[in-house]
Amino acid sequence: MARELVYTGFITLDGSVDSPGGAVEGHPGGGWVFDTEFVEDAFALKGEELADTTALLFGRRSYQAFAPFWRESEDHAAYRDLPKFVVSTTLADDDLVDGWGETIILRSLDDVRALTQTDGGAIFVHGSAELARHLGEADLIDRYNLLMFPYLLPGGKNLFGDASTDRSGAHVDRRTLSLRESEAYSNGVVKLVYDVRR
Repeated sequence: MARELVYTGFITLDGSVDSPGGAVEGHPGGGWVFDTEFVEDAFALKGEELADTTALLFGRRSYQAFAPFWRESEDHAAYRDLPKFVVSTTLADDDLVDGWGETIILRSLDDVRALTQTDGGAIFVHGSAELARHLGEADLIDRYNLLMFPYLLPGGKNLFGDASTDRSGAHVDRRTLSLRESEAYSNGVVKLVYDVRR
């Protein structure tokens, strides 16, 4: 049985995943997660994911941003010993962060596809907007765990892309999702958990 590949992330109403933590991350309108009133229940999904995650998958930029911080973070202590995979054509083994468990570099989407056919449980993709878009276009994502924030962020990195073709120029067909779970919170955040229908 194939391992489930789950994208998890914060997203704005218009599909942007750019700069949730602050403008320093790239978008001048960044910081929208921390600009939102904190309601503990709205983040319960993140705690549930900790229990479900058996491996982590990142794009290069997200790996380089998260690894040094999460290695030291008590909130992410459960991730320390999990296997980690980074999809990159440029990253070298010497670039990997020490002390954060086994990390393997994957060089292509075919490598990701092969990973999903190995034994084990769910593999979670955090951040990594460009990688997630390509994984979705290649029909590799099985589930989207989204916390949607009440903002529009014109010009932000869009999780689902804005073109009808993938990077090879092939036409991308409509993808159909099934709502597994949803909940709205008083601060305007909406939890949306969708399975990809095949």
